Amino acid sequence: MGFELALQPNNLLAMFIGTLLGYVVGAMPGINPTIGLALLIPFTYRLDAVTSIILLVVLYKAFEYGGGITAILVNTPGNAANAATALDGYPLALQGKATTALGISIISSSFGAFGSSILMMLFALPLAAFALRFAAPEHFFLAMFGLSVVSGLSSDNMTKGLLAVMFGLLVTTIGIDPVDGTLRYIFTFHFMEGIPFVPAMVGLFAFAEVLTLLSQSGKDESKQIIKTEGGLPTRSELMYCMPTIVRSTIIGFVIGIIPAVGANVASWISYNAGKSFSKNPEMFGKGALDGIAASETANNASVPGALVPTFTLGIPGSPAAAVLIGALIMQGLQPGPLLFTRNPEIPFSTFAAMIISVPVMLAVGLLGAPLFGKVVLIPRAVLSTMIVSTCVLGAYALVNHIFGVWIAFGFGILGFLLRKLKFPIAPIVLALVLGTMAERNFRVALLMGEGSPLIFITRPLSIAIAVLALISFSYPFIQAELNKRRSKNQTQ
Repeated sequence: MGFELALQPNNLLAMFIGTLLGYVVGAMPGINPTIGLALLIPFTYRLDAVTSIILLVVLYKAFEYGGGITAILVNTPGNAANAATALDGYPLALQGKATTALGISIISSSFGAFGSSILMMLFALPLAAFALRFAAPEHFFLAMFGLSVVSGLSSDNMTKGLLAVMFGLLVTTIGIDPVDGTLRYIFTFHFMEGIPFVPAMVGLFAFAEVLTLLSQSGKDESKQIIKTEGGLPTRSELMYCMPTIVRSTIIGFVIGIIPAVGANVASWISYNAGKSFSKNPEMFGKGALDGIAASETANNASVPGALVPTFTLGIPGSPAAAVLIGALIMQGLQPGPLLFTRNPEIPFSTFAAMIISVPVMLAVGLLGAPLFGKVVLIPRAVLSTMIVSTCVLGAYALVNHIFGVWIAFGFGILGFLLRKLKFPIAPIVLALVLGTMAERNFRVALLMGEGSPLIFITRPLSIAIAVLALISFSYPFIQAELNKRRSKNQTQ
């Protein structure tokens, strides 16, 4: 029944429109999936309930890939979940391989969305029940698991990497205390809700890149890209990335199921796992195809995962999924277990649409990749102007105030100086993503334990996640030591 409904012409058209809108709007800095869905919901009110939900779900999925386009081409992630993509995608674009980077991005995104959709159909109900076991202690250690990625991102200079994480965590303490409401470091009322993440990320990536380009103007024009090399990924490149894609699909799906975690955490954890298991970990951050595959697979795989608790329990798996719940209620539907008995056409047609829309998503992405790749041929001065204009618009639109633009400019100058001093930018972004989550859940966990820290070591699930976080943090050091000993033995 689900496939029969999804294959109707009006629903196929909804998938195509959702894919196009997701790609275009997702590539705009400052417009995250939550905002995009909220803006589109009023236009779906008069649509049939099945068509409306299919359009919104496909749009949500395409959003996660759309942000990777600008992350690769101009070092400007469309949303937070694509920040890890920029670490390897942009260096490949600078090498003239933008089409290859875009190709591996859309292929891995499609595989992640397809594989995760299959997992959603098979394991939705039991996994949703398992996700309810996550409380504050588990969420805290999950944030720590995400922060453990810093050891892999900062292998060249761990001291600078840790300093960058500490700075990012300090920035997240600005604003109203998430538990008792205390005002912290609020010098103007604009800081009441803290430092807005998207303008800060836009500054660290995009504005810092523009300043870097301008600082090289005149003396470094010979390095400007004048042609693009190669095309879409070859069969051997796809096979090389396939283990990463399969692993990241599972990671993205599982992380997506956990309420209030989402694609941001999934992409960073997957990126770290990709580097840990890669045959060429030294290439990460310099243009590794499997680095792009790890991030893009996981953030797209998290979308079906987030829909699992949304449909089965009525609990949003992500902020965007909360908007989808609003859309369901607006259509007179109540998400939760009874949705499968009273209105089975909604979840089953959505499941089918998640699979059917993958070829549409793949075709549009692959056909557009060579065209998107031409962006790198634009002269540096023109490209810099375009980046600044787009980022100013995105930073302003998010908070609807010039304050967002000043934040972006300030973090842009900071990012430029940090690059000059050889500090890694990724750990700061990681801390900005996970800092508030870690602090809030740490404090709530202590309230659960009546002030006793034993709450963290008396719950088997939280202990298991803590062990995984410790392994994730330690693995790059252990691997480096083993490689050092191996090379020493070979020279003897």
